[in-house]
Amino acid sequence: MSENLREWRRLGPLHFVYQPELDLDLNLFPNKDVVFFPEPIPGPDGVPSFAMLHRPMWDLSWVRDGEGVHLPAGITDERLGIWISYVPVDDVQADINNLVFQRSSALVAMPEHDFEAVKIGAGPPRSGSREGWLLVHHGVKGSLSKVRKWGVEQEGLSYAAGAMILDADDPSKVLARTSEPILAPETADETSGTVANVVFPTALEDVDGCDTSSTAWRTAGSA
Repeated sequence: MSENLREWRRLGPLHFVYQPELDLDLNLFPNKDVVFFPEPIPGPDGVPSFAMLHRPMWDLSWVRDGEGVHLPAGITDERLGIWISYVPVDDVQADINNLVFQRSSALVAMPEHDFEAVKIGAGPPRSGSREGWLLVHHGVKGSLSKVRKWGVEQEGLSYAAGAMILDADDPSKVLARTSEPILAPETADETSGTVANVVFPTALEDVDGCDTSSTAWRTAGSA
């Protein structure tokens, strides 16, 4: 957190409150692509909450040899999808450190289309639509191979951007999504570089009253 964007105080790491219905502890798994909604929304119990999207990674052999894949109860697809978790606004107003204690985690979306066949992850969510929350997400296609702990071989992968509309009152529900990317690697800067064939949504901005996606991040960290 920061009050001036120059001095920062770390609140993390994130902690997920144990949910017996998932039959696993989310705290054991690597997690990426965390993004908070810009304003409070109703939690599953109707309580105003700060919500975040994230992407758990179920294969623990990335960090512990021989451990293998552990999936939550009810999940049968090992590919990586977008999840949502919540923390009540009152808890955070009482103590900002409570922001990291996320609860009521649930699956939002899994890969469905060709451009996101390997995995998907959240980009910036944006309100301002009567239809719901606009989520510009990234989708990955190609092949993924492990080369070392915490490392992946990127050759053959391609990152593109798609979009979803999440329900205004319950953003764990996807109302609509694009079947084709709205932005894909095309220019020389996008098809070669530190990580080739990557465009990655990182921000949404208003231009003359219209939302546009900024997708300029093409570094190794984007993978």
